Amino acid sequence: MALTLISKAFAPDQPIPRKYARAGENLFPPLAWSGAPDGTRSFALVIEDPDAPSGTFRHCGIANIPAQWTALTENADTAPDRAPRFYKNDFGNARYDGPQPPRGDRPHHYIFRLVAVDVPRLSIPDAAGISAMWAEAKKHALAEASVTGTYQTQ
Repeated sequence: MALTLISKAFAPDQPIPRKYARAGENLFPPLAWSGAPDGTRSFALVIEDPDAPSGTFRHCGIANIPAQWTALTENADTAPDRAPRFYKNDFGNARYDGPQPPRGDRPHHYIFRLVAVDVPRLSIPDAAGISAMWAEAKKHALAEASVTGTYQTQ
């Protein structure tokens, strides 16, 4: 069974509801996964907008998600049990910041990528940011799954 990732908030390749956007409630959308391969010791997640005018824009990066977890709940970035580590996104915040494409742009694609990794913790300093965390996670990746949603500012 392959690693799969879904969201109850939006169907694959469909619009992300406004409440998960920065102009809405800016809530972290619920995610669930299954099919982690043998040897998975933790997970890492990145949320990226490859359609941003300045190039790929990272909205969230999370590492050290415990191997026994199979989901992140809505608003997981503000939950009191912050076992996972959130890295600074391209807005400069160590949390989730939702879609915010420029007004008038075509719909942007928001790719949620989850990797199962073979180590329990990534030892990347918080200040390193999402790019460094993701590069390290990819070195330890056993499997990857993704789900994409779209968003357009009206």
